[in-house]
Amino acid sequence: MKQQSERLGKEPIPKLLVNLAVPATFGMFVMALYNVVDTIFVARAVGTIGVAAISIAFPVQMLVMAVAGCIGIGGSSAISRMLGANKLDDANQVFGNIISLILLVSIAGILFGLSLLTPLLYLFGSSETILPYAQDYLGIILYGTFFFAFAFSMNNVVRSEGNARTAMMTMVISATLNIILTPLFIFGFGMGIKGSALATVLSQAVTVVYLIFYFASGKSSLAFNLSYLRPKVFVLKQILAVGSSAFAQQAAGSIMFVLANHMLILYGGDLGVAVFGIVHRIIMFSIMPVVGIVQGLVPLVGFNYGANNHERVRESIGLAFKSATAIVIFTFFIIMIFPKQLMLIFTTDTAAIEMGATALRIMFAVSFTIGIQIVTGGVFQALGNAKVALILSLSRQVLLLIPLLLVLPFMFNLSGVWLAFPLADLLSFFLALWFISKYKSIFIVKSNQVIQNQQ
Repeated sequence: MKQQSERLGKEPIPKLLVNLAVPATFGMFVMALYNVVDTIFVARAVGTIGVAAISIAFPVQMLVMAVAGCIGIGGSSAISRMLGANKLDDANQVFGNIISLILLVSIAGILFGLSLLTPLLYLFGSSETILPYAQDYLGIILYGTFFFAFAFSMNNVVRSEGNARTAMMTMVISATLNIILTPLFIFGFGMGIKGSALATVLSQAVTVVYLIFYFASGKSSLAFNLSYLRPKVFVLKQILAVGSSAFAQQAAGSIMFVLANHMLILYGGDLGVAVFGIVHRIIMFSIMPVVGIVQGLVPLVGFNYGANNHERVRESIGLAFKSATAIVIFTFFIIMIFPKQLMLIFTTDTAAIEMGATALRIMFAVSFTIGIQIVTGGVFQALGNAKVALILSLSRQVLLLIPLLLVLPFMFNLSGVWLAFPLADLLSFFLALWFISKYKSIFIVKSNQVIQNQQ
């Protein structure tokens, strides 16, 4: 179905971005809603200690998503450009190598994670009180490594060919099943925090079955062939070069989470870890529309860049900037006005609400700059400019946030943990502006200009 991807180079940009971004945003919203609902159920059934356990286990899940993101985003970027250049066989070769990589890393992840479960949880900041709950949760989650990695990677692949509706359905199916199964297992079967983990694994498994049927049905522009499963060095280099920025971003997020948990145990105790887990869910939920815009933007930019349709590249980026900025400004005001009400959704613990309201206002102080950062990083991923995409991915989490988390808590105690986030956001924003200025021929170009390949 070659026509599925060809529309990326023909239909009007506003219509395409809406058609690609709205399903992605809706799917991400549903996924984020699941995370919110899951946290609420765990908080009601187990208490804040259960939320703290999920927060401690979360870096392991982030590492799985980091590897899956590297494979999926790197591969989908290459697929978009190859489809744009009418190189269907090359696109299928990348598709096959993505599947091979997912199988290999999933097996390695399960064996490694289960053999070092307790040491990993201590490393990630668990206290003795939190440990048994975190073991129950993560011990089940690890068995679903393949399902998580396959679903996350293939979601990006499906979107790379312009099929945003199917990509949305993968997230809707997973999240909807999660929302149904989580209370059933937690309360109906009395499984507690184990029920939350089991619901998550089963819902991802169903999503994998849905994706397999999609690719086997002939609805995709891509075709599966056993011969494409054999890893090829030049293909792996293409995938990992661009995907490395996504991996760095997610892996850095995992390291950040671990460090924040350690600092929170020191200065805020188990309650601080639980509050951070709740606040992080709110952060994820708030940026989902921007992430959805970027997910719609990446195949649009990648295809038209591969087809040398540079004016469409510029128009797509400009529209994404405007939309993302409007969204984050709106979110900023909501957080500033209603922090306690947002915390009250998750918990009735007065101490957690007070601490969380303070944390939200501080951490979101410059959140209106986040849209530019996220869109800029997505643009360089779509263009295959691995170097700049990697720098932008690393800037906030590794170069800025982690050092700030190491320094500020010693100066301002618990407030130092919260302050590290807006400072990192502000500095990352200035770095994004610098790259926009440096590569202005990509971001601001007249119709009679030719974009130089500045990789």
